[in-house]
Amino acid sequence: MFDLTGKTALITGATGSIGEAISRTFYTIGATVVISGTKSSSLEQISHALSERVHFFACDLSNAGAIDDLVQEVEQRCGGIDILVNNAGITRDNLLMRMMDDDWESVMAINLEAPFRLMRAVSRGMIKRRWGRIINISSVVGAVGNPGQTNYAASKSGLFGLSKSAAAELAGRNITVNCVAPGFIQSTMVEKIPAARKEYLEKSIPMSRVGRPEEVAAAVGFLASKEASYITGHILHVNGGMAMI
Repeated sequence: MFDLTGKTALITGATGSIGEAISRTFYTIGATVVISGTKSSSLEQISHALSERVHFFACDLSNAGAIDDLVQEVEQRCGGIDILVNNAGITRDNLLMRMMDDDWESVMAINLEAPFRLMRAVSRGMIKRRWGRIINISSVVGAVGNPGQTNYAASKSGLFGLSKSAAAELAGRNITVNCVAPGFIQSTMVEKIPAARKEYLEKSIPMSRVGRPEEVAAAVGFLASKEASYITGHILHVNGGMAMI
């Protein structure tokens, strides 16, 4: 099993299915876990369930100032951020011709701009310590597209380029930057999909099942570990063969 003892990990979107699974996995393998989301009550429940080595901070990731405050508060309380997992994401689905500017801008703000701001903020401390792991949670949609999700697909595809460019810049300081791209995973987003569409999607997966949040979390845990120290600028697809890229 991977060991993150002595490392501090900040995980955004921690109250979602995948975010909570990542938080639990990191806790299990020894990290001090800092969870962030918009609902303090939900964060507190997760924190109490895990007990020790867990801190929580509510943060509006659409607010640039709040992001800077979050990083500063975590660094002051925990002494630094060794691992950043940009997991927070939203959808505002609609056909291209019907999509409003607000739908585009809100998705970009949370899914792409917030990860950029967080990466910029935490990288300073990582560079000083000459160690760091940044893992961005993208999506198979970022690689293959999806009707009705031009904004979401663009934001998730943007994470690929953001991660690769940052990986090239930070590699010399022993900081890795990678993406995990989940496919069809059990989550609150998936639960909102109409039954007929959901059945169709399941049939399109060679493994004939929906993935589990814990399977995504395991991939994230690996990329955060010392065993993955020579992997950077990589996109790790976790999709049951849904898209063999």
